[in-house]
Formats: sequence, structure tokens, C-alpha cells
Amino acid sequence: MKIRVLSISLVLGLLLLSPCHAASKNVKTKSSNVKAYVTTADRSMELSEKTMALKNGASYSAANSIVLRPATKYQTMDGFGAAVTGSTCYNLLKMTPENRAKFLEQTFSERKGYGYSYIRVAIGCSDFSMSEYTCCDKEGIANFGLTTEETDYVIPVLKEILAINPNIKIMAAPWTAPRWMKVTEPGGAVPHNSWTGGHVAARFFQDYATYFVKWIQAFRAEGIDIYAVTPQNEPLNPGNSASTLMFWDEQQAFIRDALGPKFKEAALATKIYVFDHNYNYDNMETQTDYPVKIYADKQAADYIAGAAYHNYGGDISELMDIHSKSDKELVFTETSIGTWNDGRNLAVRLMEDMSEVALGTVNNWCKGVIVWNLMLDENKGPNRDGGCQTCYGAVDINSSDYSTMTKNSHYFVIAHLSAVVKPGAVRIGADAGTALTGVTSSAFVNPDGSYALVLMNNNSDAKALTISDGRRYFSYSCPPKSVASFCWKK
Repeated sequence: MKIRVLSISLVLGLLLLSPCHAASKNVKTKSSNVKAYVTTADRSMELSEKTMALKNGASYSAANSIVLRPATKYQTMDGFGAAVTGSTCYNLLKMTPENRAKFLEQTFSERKGYGYSYIRVAIGCSDFSMSEYTCCDKEGIANFGLTTEETDYVIPVLKEILAINPNIKIMAAPWTAPRWMKVTEPGGAVPHNSWTGGHVAARFFQDYATYFVKWIQAFRAEGIDIYAVTPQNEPLNPGNSASTLMFWDEQQAFIRDALGPKFKEAALATKIYVFDHNYNYDNMETQTDYPVKIYADKQAADYIAGAAYHNYGGDISELMDIHSKSDKELVFTETSIGTWNDGRNLAVRLMEDMSEVALGTVNNWCKGVIVWNLMLDENKGPNRDGGCQTCYGAVDINSSDYSTMTKNSHYFVIAHLSAVVKPGAVRIGADAGTALTGVTSSAFVNPDGSYALVLMNNNSDAKALTISDGRRYFSYSCPPKSVASFCWKK
């Protein structure tokens, strides 16, 4: 009798460790069941948890079915998450320790929360920092040093997150190079002593690469590993409150001659992704296919993992175009909601952001998806002149109490992915029946062998659908204008 009780406990423990049950707080789901999360555009359900029974065989209507095709394999997923900016950290640290711990656990925990698995941070300031700065504002790379924004805000928050989820991947990018490294024109010599615009002088490429190395090593000394970097956030945008222009040939030379070799010399495994900007290359004809132009130099390409994209201009089809021209990786690293796109209106944003930001990028070969600020306050801040003063966070917190929160579309679309699709998952094929118009989905096999499916119903009425892995199936009536995530063991 004792042996039997022990065996049941062991089985339940193993089930609770599986991705299918990662965010289940009070429900213990049997392996013959499906765990689901549902969010509706009218907020009647917000990541509501449900359980459905798996049935054996294939007794269902093909027209209303989604059938997984595990033999068809696409990219391996790195994860999903949000940017932890200086402003985000400021707001988080204004919360009580208890409330902050609760929110971070709900967001990042793999077992007790939604398992956000990717974070983006700035190297130096971003437009959502307390001030304009770099980590080497006094001329000379020997003057490198972390600032109070890192030591008092960003690093403490990252440590709290890593204590909850040690497997978090962190991507970093500079918004501006140190001003003493800047010149007005590529290849020029006229100094550009400004936080905005300018180019990195070629004579400072080695120092700038050392700046990256020192920054990564400084974070490692704090127990924070940096998984990936891009050489420049939005390299075609000189107008941000902190910005630097870096055209494709400049980035190619910087990686080939300085950044790649410096990483190798320092034995850094940190990945390098190029570009980190819009689908339309800010309508600069000479910069079209920016990543592909860089890859043409094999010396540079050997140091590069792939390319990163934002969606503030152009069409998502650019991802598939770049994929068709290279076997390098793709990641999606920034998008924002704000006053310009009715960003706090879930009835408007949930469907569009699920289509364009979440499923759209994943179904166009992105192996990571990161949205902009994880948390801002109700006044869209803290923010600065020259930066975005019309952006909302994935979560908005009320500065009157630093407790009352509103979760916006970006929080939900990332959570719907991260709750069931785990790092290392492989996207697989899925065939949708002819009756499932207005339904978009993406299917995966997790590292532990469990299946995951994330879908959206963009119809104004409920959709009765059946989901099959070829051996078993389950049925669900998906509410109108909703997003649903499912996970089940083979």
C-alpha cells in the first residue's frame, strides 16, 4: 500500500513538472487531459484555465479539425518575453516587495506562472531610461563602468527574475554609442557630440567592441549571462532620444573586424544578431535586405547567428523573404502599443497583435518574440523628451498605489505562447479544415515530447473545432474574438 501511494505521488510530481501544467496553480491535470488557457477580446476571460479530455482515435469532422503533422518540422524556439527597461525597473521597484514578487512569479515562473523566457535590455540607456547615458561617457575605454541605472534598477530586477526562472535568455542592444566615438558621416572625422544620430568612427571600432565585451563581463560578474546582442537598436533611425546610425556596410565591418574577433578572444558564447529594425528598412533603398548584404561577407557571416526585426514599418512578409535568402536565424525583438493604435483597447488589439506579433512572426520563422516595455505607469512613463511619450506597456501600473495593474494585449499574446511553448520546442506542421476560416494557429512539440497549439479565433461567433495529434483528439468551442493555448502529453 505504501509503495502504491509513493508511485502516485511520483507520477503527479512528474506531471506538474511538464510544460502542460506549468502555470496550473490549483488544478492537477491527468496525462489523458489537455490544459488550456483562454483570453477573449471582451476581457470576460483573461488567461482562464480549462481542462479537456483527450479521446482515442480519429472520430471527428475533418472540416472543423486541426491535425498536427509532427513529421513536418520548422524552427526551434528560443522563447518569448518583453523588454526590461529602466522605466520598467523603476515601476517594479516602486511596488511592495510582496506585490512585485507575486507579479514576477506569475509572469516568469515556469511552474507557477506563464513562463516568460526571453528578456531584452539596453546596453547603456534606451528612450525608456532615467537619463541619457552610456557606460563610458568619459573618453577612453579604460573609463568603462556600470552606472546607477544598472546597479540600482536593472540588475536587481534581473536578479529577482533569474531567481524565479534561471533559464531566462537575455538579449541586449545599445541605443547609442558613447558620444566621443561618434562622427557626423560614415568614414568621416567630424565629431558628433550628441546623444542622437551620428555614426561610430571606424577608428573606434576596436574600442566599441571592447565596450560590448566589458559590459557583458560586468553583467556576468553579477551572475547575469547575456545570451545575445545586436550591434545597434534601430540602426536606420537617427531621431530617437538616444540613437546611432549604422548602415549595413558599417555593421558588416564592425562585426567582421572588431565585435566578432573580440567576442572570440574573450571566449564569449553570446550570439550576434544583425539589423534590429523595421521590415521596410525605413524606406531607405540602399539598406533593403540589410541582413543579407551583411551575410555576403563570409568572414562577417561566420560570427552572426541571424537577424532581428521590428514592425513599426513595412510588412511581415519581409521575414519570409529574408528566410528564403539565408539559412540564418530570425528573431522578433520589438513592437509597442500606444495612443496611435488604440493600445489599451483589448477589443481592438488582441486579435491584431496575436495575428501580427505572436503567430505571425512565429509562422514566418522567428524563433523568439519580444515585445517592448514590460511595465509602464498610467502616464506612459517614466519617459523622456525625444523618446516615445505615447507608448503603453504590456502592463500599465497606477502610480498612485503601484499596485493596481491593467494587462494589455502584449502581456496576453506573449503569455499565451510562453505558457505552453517551451524553449527548445520545435514548430511543426498543422493542417486546418475547410470550415475553420478566421482561425489561425501554430503547433509545436516541446522538449519533453508534449504537444502545444496556440490559436486565435478572429470570428464574431464561436468556432467548434477538434484538435488531433494523429492518435488522440479533443474538442473545444472557441469563443468569438479569442485566443486559446493548449498543451497535452503524447
